[in-house]
Amino acid sequence: MTSGKQIGVLRRNTDFRNLWLGQSASMLGSNMTAVAVPLIASVTLSASISELGVLSAASYLPYLLVSLFVGVWVDRKPKRPIIIGADLLRGATMMLVPCAWWLDALTVPLLVGVVLLVGLCSVVADIGNASLLPALVERDDLIEGNSKLELSSSVSNIGGHSLGGVIVQALTGPVAMALNAATFVVSALFTSRIRRREPAPESTGEPGSVWKDAAEGARFVLGNPLLRVLVLATLVANFFALACEPLFLAFVTRNLDLAPTFVGVILASSGAGALIGAVLAGPMSRRMPLGRLLVFTSTAIGLASLLTPLATVVPEAAAIVLLLVMHVVNSAMVIVCNINLRAYRTSITPVELQGRMTAVVRMVVMGGAPLGAVFGGFLGDRIGVSPALVFASVGLLVAAVIIALSPVRRVTEIPGAAADPAPTADHGSAQADPVEGVPVD
Repeated sequence: MTSGKQIGVLRRNTDFRNLWLGQSASMLGSNMTAVAVPLIASVTLSASISELGVLSAASYLPYLLVSLFVGVWVDRKPKRPIIIGADLLRGATMMLVPCAWWLDALTVPLLVGVVLLVGLCSVVADIGNASLLPALVERDDLIEGNSKLELSSSVSNIGGHSLGGVIVQALTGPVAMALNAATFVVSALFTSRIRRREPAPESTGEPGSVWKDAAEGARFVLGNPLLRVLVLATLVANFFALACEPLFLAFVTRNLDLAPTFVGVILASSGAGALIGAVLAGPMSRRMPLGRLLVFTSTAIGLASLLTPLATVVPEAAAIVLLLVMHVVNSAMVIVCNINLRAYRTSITPVELQGRMTAVVRMVVMGGAPLGAVFGGFLGDRIGVSPALVFASVGLLVAAVIIALSPVRRVTEIPGAAADPAPTADHGSAQADPVEGVPVD
């Protein structure tokens, strides 16, 4: 649980406000790009299905390939200039699309290259921002800070996807990419206004010891009993959460035969749930011990997912209501879980390890996502969509069971100091370490 400090104190923190506004702008641009790029490939370039698959995979590769090395780099250098540079490079890279379109030189391979480079910059900016936050706010304010960032993420998810589609339709995809580029320039501008000096990065050994530093970050994340449990739960939850995605789309369009309008409303309800979760995260953390909160939210996520196959045995109107409830509850609990865990991990991670810790966790999260999606499609083909959804939902509940049967359940609160690795559980040999949100982050 968190302390009783006045809620809203971060409104007076100018540096956090600039970080928040900068991240909000970049989140909006990223979500607009997530709509604009596939539409450009499909409509403007008439890309094949296999080319669209390669384009989608390109967005995951930077997280899998370079996260650890980015974490080392961020821990060695001042973070603010790195974030600014990544945002400006993202904006410049996106401008390649309208320029190539103007010169009649836009191709799918060029678009793949743009996605890869933008993805690489996004890894740098994401890890840098997550590592900079603890330097800008007090430990007791991490819940509020992460809640505000999640609120921006939720709003930009809804607005960015919607706005991206509207702009592409009204002004063409390349023009939309030019507008997206502007959001990253705005992000860099706000980040440049942060005035608080960061703690000087501690020496990490010889300049060439990148592998050694990366391994140190991995040991910090994986070398503790509590953290190992939470990483395992994260892997399980993310794997089955992504397995549900292709199954759900097939379920609502084929099994339920819902009209596209209803499908759009159901999918948009996830954003509403995320907004609710961002609002509830602080109050729930103050009323429930951290370990019990993780068990509760993980269980709620699995149980909510079971509402989807239940929709096959009720009338259409009731089915739509069930699916809306499922998306709202699922998204809200995911956000509550992630906000509290991010605050927990940053509060007990030494400053010099913030980047590497975040990088290792991001690799775990992103690594299981594509495998889960492939597994979900394979399982649906073999045993049917509804049984596969039940199987994947039960898989989500396994993550809750893992936490409930471990010492994590006894963790009471988010520690107040990053440098103190003392146990926060009632289990003498268990040492507190950082973790990532249980489902997808």
